[in-house]
Amino acid sequence: MSGRLRGIMASPRGCAIGLKIIFDMQQISLRSAIAAFLCLLGGCTVGPDFVAPKSHLPAQFSEAPATAAQVAATNAQLQQWWRSFDDRELNQLITLAIADNIDLKIADQRLLQARAQRDEIAAGAYPTLGATAEAERARASTTLEYPPGFGNYHDFIGGFDASWELDIFGGNRRATEAAQDRVFATIEGRRALMVSLLSEVASDYATLRATQTLLAIAQDNVRVANDVYQLTERELKSGIGTDLQTLQARAQLEATEAKLPGLKAQIAVMAHAIAILLGRTPDALLATLSRPVPLMSPPADMPATVPAAVIANRPDVHEAEFAYEAANAQIGVAIAARLPDFSIPLSIMPEASAINQLFSFASLAYAATLSASAPLYQGGKLNAREREARAAAQAARLHYHQVVLQALAEVQNDLVHLQSDQQTHLALSAAYRDSQTALDHATLLYHAGLTDFLTLLTNERANFAAHDALAQNDLALVQDYIALFKALGGTPEAAPPAAVKP
Repeated sequence: MSGRLRGIMASPRGCAIGLKIIFDMQQISLRSAIAAFLCLLGGCTVGPDFVAPKSHLPAQFSEAPATAAQVAATNAQLQQWWRSFDDRELNQLITLAIADNIDLKIADQRLLQARAQRDEIAAGAYPTLGATAEAERARASTTLEYPPGFGNYHDFIGGFDASWELDIFGGNRRATEAAQDRVFATIEGRRALMVSLLSEVASDYATLRATQTLLAIAQDNVRVANDVYQLTERELKSGIGTDLQTLQARAQLEATEAKLPGLKAQIAVMAHAIAILLGRTPDALLATLSRPVPLMSPPADMPATVPAAVIANRPDVHEAEFAYEAANAQIGVAIAARLPDFSIPLSIMPEASAINQLFSFASLAYAATLSASAPLYQGGKLNAREREARAAAQAARLHYHQVVLQALAEVQNDLVHLQSDQQTHLALSAAYRDSQTALDHATLLYHAGLTDFLTLLTNERANFAAHDALAQNDLALVQDYIALFKALGGTPEAAPPAAVKP
């Protein structure tokens, strides 16, 4: 091939021009034409090559600036972030969820499906080979003058058919590239599912334990309210109390008791939800999880990160990028559909009347062809398909940037909530301590006859409300940490290297 022709072949459009030049050359042999095609196989891949999108990211999160050492520590923590809560039962539940969750098993099958689809498309780059065999005994008429009859005869046929679709313009390579990107996107989708699963198990477990704490608080307050009610009854019978005080005390007792059924139901609902996440029947864990255990404490250190690390860790961001890359490759598929197709069909079909002659050279029949076909006019369908592919790629690119923005917003929102709830915790802790002290004083004063019953009742209600609010804030803090770990992309499975075929 001349240097000028090689220069023409260097571009996708040049491939088509070069092919025309080759076939316009006179006195070209079939062997030379095939050699030229083979030279072109690796030289033309139409469509734009993928360029990874770049997002303009801030260097730090304003809510919580982080050093490089802190980011490295957080990245190491993310693979087993649930262990930061130091709760053995939570660790066991997470292990079971990873092994037995049904949604994860469905995702595994979808990954196998995506890989099979990729392999099916990639197989189009290889020749196809088939075999045939036929044995026939027949009789022809012997009364014909032409062709002369020959009575009984045997016919044995055996052979091979082969065909090779030459991927001159890289349409199949682009389709395989898109299928491989969909495999990677499926892997990242499974990792995103893992992130959500682990956070949901931890969140439901925290809610269950916090609800058990709220139930214990309510039960303690029922006992206190009952003691107060019994006291007012005794005072009423002794003549130093009033009907109003007794009615008020009984109303307080009944209001406190009314909270118990709802809390017990919430505990059961959370136990059912956790069992489903672990691939079990709803009541499978009810007995185990119904045993009260204190809510786990928040991690000692708050995760610290930077926007670039978030984007590197989030599976949904990787999934969006691979989806964009797959859509970009489909442009090349659409362009290649507008260009000529070339194939080399080959048939080797020996035929003989005696089976012992079937493998002799004289019985050999074969055909080798170089065929080409090109779309001439289809009413603009192929052009529209290319425009569709380009629009889909742009939509995927914009979706990627949207996912990046949402990921950053989730982290920042979770940091804001965590810092807010930490401040609230300090105030509620002080309020609960003060309300407990006030209740103790009010109780002593009431028994000494130095204050009225309404003052005691008011302090009792305030203490119950403060204790309840503090317990709910404890849950909010734990939930904030879980949400933050989820927003950071915490999962035990590392992202697949894009350059390695899974």
